[in-house]
Amino acid sequence: MSKRIAVLVSGGGTNLQALIDAQGRGELVNGRISAVISSTPDAFALERAKNAGIPGYVLPRWDFSDSRGYTAALTRLLRETVGADLVVMAGFMTILTEELFQAYPNAVINIHPSLIPSFCGVGCYGLHVHEKALEYGVKISGATVHFVTEECDAGPIILQKAAEVLPGDTPEVLQRRIMEQCEWKLLPQAVSLFCQDRLKVEGRAVRILDCL
Repeated sequence: MSKRIAVLVSGGGTNLQALIDAQGRGELVNGRISAVISSTPDAFALERAKNAGIPGYVLPRWDFSDSRGYTAALTRLLRETVGADLVVMAGFMTILTEELFQAYPNAVINIHPSLIPSFCGVGCYGLHVHEKALEYGVKISGATVHFVTEECDAGPIILQKAAEVLPGDTPEVLQRRIMEQCEWKLLPQAVSLFCQDRLKVEGRAVRILDCL
């Protein structure tokens, strides 16, 4: 049975678009995007979902006094309304608590714009990640898809891909290169592997199983 994918967003939705495009090409094997849920009502990602005929939901973060209350409401939406099998965090800028990960063990994935464990954790998001990479002087950076746990950016790594850091790069230029060369390729690949039941978590390692 095809797995139902829910994508969590907060902004422009470029990684959501990569998933939508991959789905259009038939690359999300055994999976389909069933819902897009935004923490902000004006996220352009909702327009992307609408244009693709995908149901969109808004669950504003500011309607809740704390992260736990927000997480509980989001988990109910995912389980009772959407019926999601996989939750994908694609530029979702809200901290969630353990209720979601207990409801979806090893079924919540995130894309992070660096080679974890470098330039990750609390405060490392968006352009901040690329600013830190340039300040440190690294020669390569990249992106990581990982399972999400209660500890920020610390879940088991599914896939990683590197991109070169070039002389004269600005955070914006590096961000775009990593999106194009890494993020938009890795995320659909990881989602498809999950939907084919080809990911097996063994401690901190994720083993990719051969096709049956």
